[in-house]
Amino acid sequence: MRLVQIQKEKTRRVGIVEEPKLRLLGDCESVYALVEEAIAAGAKIGALAQRKTTEELLGYDSIYRGASEWRLLVPVDHPRESARCLVSGTGLTHLGSARERQAMHVKNEDLTDSMKMFRSGIEGGRPASGQIGTPPEWFYKGTGTILRAHGEALETPAYAEDGGEEAEIASIYLVDASGVPRRVGMAVGNEFSDHKFEKRNYLNLASSKIRTCAIGPELVLDADFQSVSGEVAIERGASVLWSKQIRTGEAEMCHSLRNIEHHHFKFDTHRRPGDVHVHFLGADCLSFGEGIELRDGDVMQVRFEGFGRALRNPLRVTRGATEPVTVVAIG
Repeated sequence: MRLVQIQKEKTRRVGIVEEPKLRLLGDCESVYALVEEAIAAGAKIGALAQRKTTEELLGYDSIYRGASEWRLLVPVDHPRESARCLVSGTGLTHLGSARERQAMHVKNEDLTDSMKMFRSGIEGGRPASGQIGTPPEWFYKGTGTILRAHGEALETPAYAEDGGEEAEIASIYLVDASGVPRRVGMAVGNEFSDHKFEKRNYLNLASSKIRTCAIGPELVLDADFQSVSGEVAIERGASVLWSKQIRTGEAEMCHSLRNIEHHHFKFDTHRRPGDVHVHFLGADCLSFGEGIELRDGDVMQVRFEGFGRALRNPLRVTRGATEPVTVVAIG
């Protein structure tokens, strides 16, 4: 089952994708509320959504194109408090990303820290049941305020050196009232990063990640994440500037999903009841690694089989000089 969140003026609705239509749910303004109700009732999200279906149908095409009074939202958010959504990710999970990061940071043919961490994942990232494996690379992106929906721009701020796509799948969680993380589903994602800044020094990785990013347009409740094929493309004007077939899923990764989830949620602060977590699971390749530099107005498209329609986001580059941020002392 695939769900979307849509909005018209101040009205929010949740819909089930029934191509080429969206079937709206009754008595449900957000996926967050649907998940809360399912947890309280001890029910599956999909089963509860089926019970809430109405006869209301909307054409998906015009909404997807941005030609409707309804607009797509991110498929999961914290509808009351965006700061209660933590956006993070795991890197060096795919062989392709490890190769590109090695090439980005290599000096005098040394084995970089990136490749050392990747190799530790190869050796211990898929532990046996009941065992704890090697921790993966982890990074913070921001709170829910940085999430962008299908069709919305991803911004390269004036202080940044670059902005480039990272085609991934994001896993989405809600922490229940007893502090247990519940996996809600997965969505197509564009993690987006400043690769030029990162390339200068590996220690720039953390701040290169604090950027807007996109998920959607659909939330897949019962996603098959074993081995997923997809495609990432960059469009400039009316032409495709670059595209590549990609793969993700546990069979393509050195860390199991279970190991990634353990090392994310082992921290007490990541198990705060009521919080939403959007966690990117790593990329297979980057256009930056093949010499592509994105420009203002370029459109990034990410698609994965079984995950619904493609996620499309234009790039917006902020121009102008960066002014120093002034901190005012009040003590």
